[in-house]
Amino acid sequence: MHRTRRRGNPPLLPRGRLVRTAAVVVALATGITAAAFAVGGSDERPSGVRTDAVQPAGRAALDRVGSKDLGKSISALQAQLRARPKDAAGWATLGAAYVEQARTTGDPTRYPQAQKALARSLTAQPRDNDLALAGRAALAAARHDFPDALRDADRALKVNAYSERALAVRVDALVELGRYDDAYAAARRADSLRPGIPAFTRLAYVLELRGDPAGARSVLLRARKSATAPGDVAYVATALGQLAWSQGQYPRARGHFADALRAEPGHLPALEGRGRTFAAVGDLDAAVRDLEEVVRRYPLPAELAALGEVYEARGDRERAREQYAVAATWIDLARANGVATDLDSALIAADHGDRAEALRAARAEWGRRHSVHSADALAWALHRAGRDREALRYAKSAAAPGYRNASFLYHRGVIEKSLGDTASARRHLSAALDLNPAFSPTGARAAKAALKGLGEAR
Repeated sequence: MHRTRRRGNPPLLPRGRLVRTAAVVVALATGITAAAFAVGGSDERPSGVRTDAVQPAGRAALDRVGSKDLGKSISALQAQLRARPKDAAGWATLGAAYVEQARTTGDPTRYPQAQKALARSLTAQPRDNDLALAGRAALAAARHDFPDALRDADRALKVNAYSERALAVRVDALVELGRYDDAYAAARRADSLRPGIPAFTRLAYVLELRGDPAGARSVLLRARKSATAPGDVAYVATALGQLAWSQGQYPRARGHFADALRAEPGHLPALEGRGRTFAAVGDLDAAVRDLEEVVRRYPLPAELAALGEVYEARGDRERAREQYAVAATWIDLARANGVATDLDSALIAADHGDRAEALRAARAEWGRRHSVHSADALAWALHRAGRDREALRYAKSAAAPGYRNASFLYHRGVIEKSLGDTASARRHLSAALDLNPAFSPTGARAAKAALKGLGEAR
C-alpha cells in the first residue's frame, strides 16, 4: 500500500462532514447485507425453484467470478438451501461465496453470514467435510486470522489433498505469516497438484517477495497463456500489470490493464491499476476518474487512501482528508465484523492520523505475524513516533527475503536520514525512485525532496 509521506497530523474533518462519510460506509454495508438474512428463512421449498441449478460446492473458482454472477449464484444457493436445508455442500459453497462477495464488494458484514453458513455445513456433515474446512480457512484469511487459516487449510487437505481452495489459502496464510520459504514450497506443491490460475498467481507472488520479479513475470505469462475465460484473463492480466507498475514499467502496466479491461469491462483491480498508472505518469485528472469509480464500488482503505493521495497531489487537501476519514470508518466497521485491521490502521494513522494509534496498531500487527508488510508498517510507525533507531531494525526486516518495494525503500531511506546515515539514506531513497519513480503521488515527491536535502537532486 502506498501512503502519503507528509509530516504532521491533518486537522480533523468538521463533525458534520465526518458523520456523512461514516454514513456512506454504514449505508453501503447495510444495503448490501439486507438480502443476506433470507438465508436463515423457511425450510419450505418455494415453487418453481430448480435445485440442480447451482454448481457443487468448491467446484467453481469463486475468486474469479464476476460480482454480478456471484450475486446470482448466491441468490440461487439461498433458494436451493431453503429447499434442502441439510445440504452440507450447498452451505459450504454459500459460505465461500459470502467470503468472496465481501472481498469483491468491500462489505465486511458478509463475514458473519459466511461463518453461519459454514457452521451449518459442518453441522450437517461434521466429518470429512473438506469443502467447509477450506471455506472456513478462506474466511479466516479474509479476516486476517492467518494462524486459523493455516490450521483449517491443513485440516481440509488431510481430507482432500487436491482441494484447490485449501491449497491456495495455505499459500496465502504462509505468505502473510512471513514464512516465505514454506510459502514457496506450498506454492510449488499447489502447482504440481492443481496447476491453474490460483496456483500460478500465488507462485508468482511468492517469487516476487523472494526478490525474483523476472521469475514472477514468467509464471504469470504462463498463467496468461492458460487463461481462457474472461474473468481469468482479466485476473492474470491485472496481476501482470501490477507487477509491471511496481517495477516502474508504466507503458507495459497500462497495456496489461487495458487487456484486463477488454476481457472484463469494469474489472475493478484493473481499473485501480490503470488509475495508479495515470497518477504515475502525471495525468491526475484521469487518475481521479478511475479511482473515484473504484471507491464508489469498492470503498476499502488502500483504494480510499490512493484516491486521497491523488487529491492531495492536485492540491485538494479537503477532499483528500475526506477519503482518509472514510477509510478510518471502514476500518472501524471491519473490526466490528471480526476483521483484524491493525495493518490498515497503522498505515492510515501513520500518515493521516494519530501517530500513537499508528504505533499501537503496528505493534499489534507485528505481534500476530512477521511479514514484510507488518515489518514495514512498524518501522514507519516507529519513525513517525520519533523512534528511528528501533525503526531501522524493522525496516531491515522488511527487506530480509529479498523483496524490493519502492515504498519500503523510501521508508528506510527516511529513517536513515533521520539517524544521520547520509550515505545509506541517499542509497535507499535513490533505489526507491530508480525502481518505481512514481510509487506514490506524494511519497515520490517527498523522496525527491529528501534527496535534495541530502545534496542530490532528482
